[in-house]
Amino acid sequence: MSPIPRRAILKAAAVAGAAAQFSRALGSATAHAAGPSRKQAAGGPVELTWLEDGGLGAAPGSTLGVPWPKGAYDKDQTFALTDDGGKSLPVQTWPLAYWPDGSLKWTAHAIGPQADAKKYTLKAGTPASPAKKVTVDRKGGTVDVDTGVITARIGTSGDTLVKSVRRGATEIAKDGRLVLLRQGEIEDGDQGTEKYERFESAIGEVEVEQDGPVRAVVRIDGKHRRGSRSWLPFSVRLYFYAGAESFRMVHTITYDGKQEPGEASGDFIRGLGVRFTVPMRDESYDRHIRIGGDGTGLLREAVKGITGLRRDPGAAVQAAQFEGKKLPDPATWDQRVTSRLHLIPEWGDYTLAQLSADGFTLRKRTKKGHGWIAAGGGHRASGFGYVGGASGGLAFGLRDFWEKHPAGLDIRGAQTEEAEVTLWLWSPEAPPMDLRFYHDGMGQDTYAEQLEGLNITYEDYEPGFGTPYGIARTSELLFWAHDTTPAADALARQVEAVRTLPQLAAPPRQFLTAGVFGPGLYSEPDRSTPAKAKIEDHLDFLFTYYKDQVEQRRWYGFWDYGDVMHSYDTARHQWRYDVGGYAWDNSELSPDLWLWYAYLRSGRADIFRFAEAMTRHTGEVDVYHLGKWAGLGTRHGVQHYADSAKQQRIANTTYRRFYYFLTADERVGDLMHANVDSDETFLVLDPQRKVRPDPDYKPDRHALSIGFGTDWSGLVSAWLTEWERRGPKWEKAKARVLSTMETIAAQPNGFVQGSGLYDLDTGKFAVTEKPAVSVSHLSAVFGLNELCAELIDLVDNEKFEEAYLDYCRYFNATKAEQKARYGADFGSLILFQGHSRLDAYAAHRTEDKKLAQRAWDKFLRSDGYTESAPWKTEKVSGPTALVPGSEAPWVSTNDTALYGLAAIENLALLGEPR
Repeated sequence: MSPIPRRAILKAAAVAGAAAQFSRALGSATAHAAGPSRKQAAGGPVELTWLEDGGLGAAPGSTLGVPWPKGAYDKDQTFALTDDGGKSLPVQTWPLAYWPDGSLKWTAHAIGPQADAKKYTLKAGTPASPAKKVTVDRKGGTVDVDTGVITARIGTSGDTLVKSVRRGATEIAKDGRLVLLRQGEIEDGDQGTEKYERFESAIGEVEVEQDGPVRAVVRIDGKHRRGSRSWLPFSVRLYFYAGAESFRMVHTITYDGKQEPGEASGDFIRGLGVRFTVPMRDESYDRHIRIGGDGTGLLREAVKGITGLRRDPGAAVQAAQFEGKKLPDPATWDQRVTSRLHLIPEWGDYTLAQLSADGFTLRKRTKKGHGWIAAGGGHRASGFGYVGGASGGLAFGLRDFWEKHPAGLDIRGAQTEEAEVTLWLWSPEAPPMDLRFYHDGMGQDTYAEQLEGLNITYEDYEPGFGTPYGIARTSELLFWAHDTTPAADALARQVEAVRTLPQLAAPPRQFLTAGVFGPGLYSEPDRSTPAKAKIEDHLDFLFTYYKDQVEQRRWYGFWDYGDVMHSYDTARHQWRYDVGGYAWDNSELSPDLWLWYAYLRSGRADIFRFAEAMTRHTGEVDVYHLGKWAGLGTRHGVQHYADSAKQQRIANTTYRRFYYFLTADERVGDLMHANVDSDETFLVLDPQRKVRPDPDYKPDRHALSIGFGTDWSGLVSAWLTEWERRGPKWEKAKARVLSTMETIAAQPNGFVQGSGLYDLDTGKFAVTEKPAVSVSHLSAVFGLNELCAELIDLVDNEKFEEAYLDYCRYFNATKAEQKARYGADFGSLILFQGHSRLDAYAAHRTEDKKLAQRAWDKFLRSDGYTESAPWKTEKVSGPTALVPGSEAPWVSTNDTALYGLAAIENLALLGEPR
């Protein structure tokens, strides 16, 4: 009788149940291997709820992703949605990802404003049809989108993105375009004169990505243009939902200017905004201004105010104006007011500037050429406004307004026939955007000198590498077209939608039973024993600490919001924001993964929002999207683009997949697809150039030296995602996933070999006959374990699994054990606590009790955070610190990310700590 393959034994064991010591941990976490049981558990109805308690509110709609178990549904499956009262609701569904067998892995579902319940049930079935479908009509030089309530006419050429927005026969807004102010120089003293030029959007291409019936998406790409010059590429998506009076804009710019230190001129952005013209039809006393302040606070004024005058038009008239209602005929007022209406000033211009996270100012004036007067101020403005009147108007808002300062809102000319509204993503009242590199190189002209710099400031400097050319930033905006000035409570709901865009979500149980994102690597929080409860408390402490540090340390700003710092300076009681490679974290050691796994297992809204901001930041700002380094990310540093280490490990698609599959966000989808061919970057830049022992190495298309750890994990995550999404290059991507898995496994020492020579044309590593031992503590800490867990579940390749499990067994082994297995030990290693999750994974797969015990030993009693750590913060205040708050000097982001991932995965894979 031939022996049963080891992989088959493992699968059978998972179905039958593991050994007793693992039984509590396995449960649903190992159901991923059980085939039919996983399908039965996750293929049924799914209860959907809102992340926050407010429901959809005033938002135009919501889109979410839902995972399904392998084989549960075919690609043409339709889905129905009902609310908690049993009412059928319209839902638009499309596939996001497929399992290798072609069955649905992830589906996206869009709902419109009819969804006003707290809970919903999604199940296989026929969706209800919306009473008012969103339709898209392509004709001539426009794309017309009709939600059934509003109609938007979108330009396909020229400088106007949104030609008009109508509600019925009434035009609410028109001439929606982008505005860019460029300043050519920055004077460091007070002797210069500022000169700047205005650029406007120039449309290059328009694509209808979805056309209903519930959701329509139009993408507009182009550049900002003035005269013969076009620069600063933009990509704008407009989202419309059936029955909605509003629409959403996702706005991305990619920086392609020049800002060279010491040069006389450069491309300094003085202002960056989105602008609409709003027709004003009402009498000036029936024209209303609303500007958001702190919380849901509002400035509520009229262009021509008739309150607070020396003469009183009547209490009912005053109350009506404050409420935004059309006033009765002035002939019915106190005539001492009516006869003097022409002597009451018209306040046509309003401007709000949020130049920091801590304060905004609001000013107004009658018209251009006259002085501004203070109209108030406060702490953190909501980024919301409205201009219009009794016959209609436009409400508008910029998400993360104060978090991504300097931002601003402008209303100009409200006393004329047409007001102009500008939402400033970068306020022109702030200093120009300065992206110049922060030092002069300090003589580090050679690799040897640069390595010396690395040894003192931890910054990997190289001349010309600290460039912002190619980095990007995405912003989100909302617009409402009203047929009259909304009541205060309606405006407050719109403010809340701008501040926190409502998000529908599936429960943690659905992710677990569907077996997505590394099946078995996470489980729901469990405090059933003191040991488990203690680890859960530690996880909560770490997240809360970073959440608080963002606020205390003001980790905000247009380019910075979403990132955290790398290391702490205990002497200064300050994060090392100005010390080389110890400053911004840029995804070092995968805090993104820690946060997303923390969300998947808990469903907590605060963790989701934190991870969302990080995903938006790290996928845009820390990665190049244009130029020779497109597809590479930048290692941690004082500026997000400063370090000369441009590598796959930061551009890693692994960090983006969560947000994409949970929300179906098209922009993040773009970023992931752009990485499919990033193996080509190894022809452009050798990541080992400063330390490679072979000085004669030249990149060879057929023999590129690529590491099996940080390099391959970044590449294979992009290929896997393109394959499962069935993107335009999915067949090529699938082939590369399979061929690299096969050729890594075929190396004499598998992953321990360290690297291989990769052929760009075949997508394979050359298989050497010479064994090598080359192991880095960094290889598995940028998503390798999580990716390999997915690949092993998806692809039937026993040799690959054995090669990876061997790596897992021996990283934390003794040097004697390593030498006995490979003929040489792995040298001096660190990060044992983080690697305990590799022990746990191998122990789980092989039911190895001894390895399971080692996993907990390394987790609890090696490096990183131990139980003897303080696990608390200490108060700091002046004069020790800049602002009062707290510190935990023993916390570093490297250790936090590794502890968080190891804790989550060890608990899921092994159960009770011991």
